[in-house]
Amino acid sequence: MQQVCIVDAQAVCSLGDNLDEIWKSLYIGKTAIKPVTRFETKNYTSNLAACINDLKASNNNSLIHSLLEKLFKNLNDIPKDPFILTASTKSGIDNLELIRKNKDADYNDLFLFNLPHIVSNKLGLPVSGINISAACASSTIAAIYAYEMIAFGQISSAVICFIDIVTEFVFSGFSSLKALSKKGANPFDKNRDGLTIGEGAGIIILMSEERAKKEGRKILAKIIGSGIANDATHVTAPAKDGCGLIYAIKKGLDRAILNPKEIDAISAHGTGTVYNDKMELTAFENVFKDIKIPIHSVKGAIGHTLGAAGGIEIAIGVKTILNQTVPPTCNLIDPEYDFIFNKPIEIPIKYLLKTNSGFGGINAALILARNQ
Repeated sequence: MQQVCIVDAQAVCSLGDNLDEIWKSLYIGKTAIKPVTRFETKNYTSNLAACINDLKASNNNSLIHSLLEKLFKNLNDIPKDPFILTASTKSGIDNLELIRKNKDADYNDLFLFNLPHIVSNKLGLPVSGINISAACASSTIAAIYAYEMIAFGQISSAVICFIDIVTEFVFSGFSSLKALSKKGANPFDKNRDGLTIGEGAGIIILMSEERAKKEGRKILAKIIGSGIANDATHVTAPAKDGCGLIYAIKKGLDRAILNPKEIDAISAHGTGTVYNDKMELTAFENVFKDIKIPIHSVKGAIGHTLGAAGGIEIAIGVKTILNQTVPPTCNLIDPEYDFIFNKPIEIPIKYLLKTNSGFGGINAALILARNQ
C-alpha cells in the first residue's frame, strides 16, 4: 500500500484569510463569533455567528464564488491531473433565498453536483470530480475517500476542496432546532448551551509518498488511518453511547496499526451542544479509558463551519503537528474534562486523531502522523 502525504493545506474562515493567520489567532485564544449583520435575526433564538465580513456576491453568483477566490489566492503549485473532491452541505444555498424573493440568481450554484465543476474551472484544471455531502462530516469523509484511493494505488494525487457559508436558510434551520447558543459556542464547557454557525473554505492536496518525493514536494504530514460509521439512531441527535464514533475511531486505530496510548492529541468535533459534546467524551472514554489525552475544539473560535468543518480542522491539525502545540479551546471557562484547555499546550505530537460527527448518525475519524 502507498503512504499518503499531505503536501499542501490552506483555509479561509472568520479568523483569517490564510492558515497562518488562523493559527496565530487560535493560538492567542481569539474568537470571531459576533452579532450577524448579513440578515435580520430578531425572529431567531440567537443573533450570533462567525462570518467573513468582506464576502461579496457579484452578478448573480452565490457568496461561495467570492470565498473560493479568496481561498485560491493562497495556493502553491496545484497538480495538473488530480482527482477532485469537494465537500459541502449546502453549496450556494444563498441563491435559493434570492430566487424565493424573486431576485436574479444563478440556480446552478444551488446544486451540490456542480461544485466540483466550479472548483476545477477556477483552478484552471481540465478535470472534474465528485462532491461529498455527509452532513458535518462531509470534508473529513472526502479526505478519507481520497486517502483510500491513493493508499490502494487507484490515483496518485487528489485535491479536496470544502466550503460552506452562513445563510439565513441555514441559520433559521438551526434556530428551529433550538440548537443555537445565545452567548457563543463554548465547547466542552459544563455550561455550554449550543452551537454557533460559521463559514469557511479550505483545500488539502494529497499525494502518494512516491509521487511527492519525485516532484520534490514538502510533506507536511501523513494520513495513516481512518474510519467511518453510522449509528443510525436519529435524524439529528447523536447516539448517547457514542457507538458510531467508537467504531470509527477503533477502525482508524486498527488501520493505522496503533494502540490508543500512541495518540498524542485529539481534534474533536466539539460543537458546544449539550448532547454532541457529551457523546464525544463518552466515546473517548470508551476507547482511551483512563489515558489522559489533550482534547480541543476550534468551534468556539470559528463557529461550526458545517460541511467544511472537518477539512478546516484537518488543515489546523497539520499546523498542530508542525508546531507541536495543541491550540486552546476558546470560550472555555469550566471544562467538563481535565485535559481540555483554554490555553495552548506544547507537547510532543506524533499522532493526532481528528473526529467529526453529523446529522443522520454519521461519524468519521482520521489519524494524522508527523512526517518522519
